Amino acid sequence: MVFSTRDLTPRIATEINSDKATLLSGEYAGKLRELLEQRGVLVFPKIMFNDEEQVAFTNTLGNFAPEMAGEIIYKVTLDTKANKLADYLKGSLYWHIDGTMNDVPILASLLSMKTLPSTGGGDTEFANTYAAYDDLPEEEKAQIDALRVMHSAWNTLYYYDPEPSIETLRGMMRIGDRELPLVWKHRSGRKSLVIGATARHVVDMDFKKSAELLVQLRDWATKPQFVYRHVWSVGDLVIWDNTGTMHRATPYDPKSGRMLHRTKLAGEEAFA
Repeated sequence: MVFSTRDLTPRIATEINSDKATLLSGEYAGKLRELLEQRGVLVFPKIMFNDEEQVAFTNTLGNFAPEMAGEIIYKVTLDTKANKLADYLKGSLYWHIDGTMNDVPILASLLSMKTLPSTGGGDTEFANTYAAYDDLPEEEKAQIDALRVMHSAWNTLYYYDPEPSIETLRGMMRIGDRELPLVWKHRSGRKSLVIGATARHVVDMDFKKSAELLVQLRDWATKPQFVYRHVWSVGDLVIWDNTGTMHRATPYDPKSGRMLHRTKLAGEEAFA
């Protein structure tokens, strides 16, 4: 049995060195869950899980969450030939939290690298929104703790398509809007920021002041001390706590062949 850990930065991300049999046994599942909340991101270098093993490992950590269409494995790529809904993933190039349109967002995602992009790019960055909140001055915490933010899936559209057709805009609008707390008060007692590309405006705040605040908080939460950037190798598996981090992919050519396989853990806590 092999299991050891190594923190990759002071505030976010821990590398897990283990073997398949140990991870699939579930013996360290509780420890991994604790580390996931504490560190935000867990990296399993070149573990080389196949799809069946990735699903089995995901099941050791909590309740498995199928994709919206019922898929067990989701292909993360910008190639529409491999994933007909790949255009929706263009928003993944910008800082975001998954599931802001849901009552209960997913707990975590697990990504396994299958094919590296042939033309470079395609790293994944993660920002610890627990640590970012913790390090805010107390005066700023008091100013934002009770604020509410309207999140809209269609807001992300303007990041990559500033002049969308009305059909495209209406299609994104059908995904919905949701009012959420700016500061998530977790049942653990910890707090994290709920920001990112879906955050459209602060409720009952002047438009300009709202935009300034949301950009200011995004800039703060993505400072180097809160960020881990993963440079992928084939076979790497990365898990991130979707309730306490933001993430984004760095730009890459949609035709480069980049391919990752995703599984997810069902959410266990509503925004509050």
